[in-house]
Amino acid sequence: MYSSATLSRYIGRQFVTWFLLLLGILLSIILLLDVVELLRRAGTKPDITFWLVLRMALLKLPEIGQQIFPFVILFSGMFTFWRLTRSAELVVARAVGVSAWQFLTPVLIAALMIGAVKVTMINPVGAVFIAKYNQLQDRYLKLKSSSFDVSRSGLWLRQQEAGEQYFIHADGVNPLSFEMSQVIVLRFDTNMTYIGRVDAPRAVLRDRKWELQDATINLGKKESETVPTYVIPTELNRTTIEESFAAPETISFWDLPQFIRTLEATGFPAVRHRLHYQSLLSQPLLYVAMVLFAAAFSLRLPRRGGTMTMVSGGVLTGFVLFVMTDVIRTFGISETIPLAMAAWSPACVSVLLGTAALLHLEDG
Repeated sequence: MYSSATLSRYIGRQFVTWFLLLLGILLSIILLLDVVELLRRAGTKPDITFWLVLRMALLKLPEIGQQIFPFVILFSGMFTFWRLTRSAELVVARAVGVSAWQFLTPVLIAALMIGAVKVTMINPVGAVFIAKYNQLQDRYLKLKSSSFDVSRSGLWLRQQEAGEQYFIHADGVNPLSFEMSQVIVLRFDTNMTYIGRVDAPRAVLRDRKWELQDATINLGKKESETVPTYVIPTELNRTTIEESFAAPETISFWDLPQFIRTLEATGFPAVRHRLHYQSLLSQPLLYVAMVLFAAAFSLRLPRRGGTMTMVSGGVLTGFVLFVMTDVIRTFGISETIPLAMAAWSPACVSVLLGTAALLHLEDG
């Protein structure tokens, strides 16, 4: 069997070049559409300038770019093999004894490397950017005044009510009754001048208010006072608080394991975050599957003809994969199937199908 390092580098370089070119084109189109959509949403808000809209669109771009990576891999692989086959370069390679699997190897390696870079480097950067985008969106588009955060020291809630800022800390939360334990409330005025604090062994969210039981109140230089119930008004309810948790996409791949442990230790489920973490781990394998599909669609194009057939097959494959992944992900979030199965089955099934299709075309 003939093998050439020069040929492998050439094919791998062709694939990476077309991948970067197609990715740049798609990101430019997405950026333009996103700017237009943000301008539409900001039309009734005079405080938002065009430069802020452009900044928000740029912050959102890395996250959207990560979502289209599998499709960019698929179509750049299809175009690479189509071009090499059409120019008879792969025909010559086959004539000197290079098998399909040999000239597929550099592309498969490149896809694995792209997957590793995406998960370990692009994802952390995208997580920072999308978190900043969400902050700007909440501030300027959704006009939210509250936020919820989970840290190693427990839960933190910030809210603004009646001209005061409240910073609420709890060691843990019961996800069923939404009862917080070991609560500390720090009160500040609008100028962030400290007013006082309230300590309570537990607090419950009821009817747009926090009820702190057996609360100890410390205000300025006054003596401490203990009351059976201390009430803090709030615009929040259980749904809005749960939705305010850091979305999995806003957390770096490297920080997800610790965040999941913290989330579960404080009493909240971490199903979405676990599924997202496992899905990130499976990304390189999914990219390998996309290369196999690309080869199956495009390697025999000159004899069987039809550029439209290749493009249609790629679009259909991408659509089916997207629907399958979304359905399986829904099953995983609802815990109908194990999380590992929900995260890994799209990639594993795609690899098996791509390998089977290529074996059928190449070896009959």
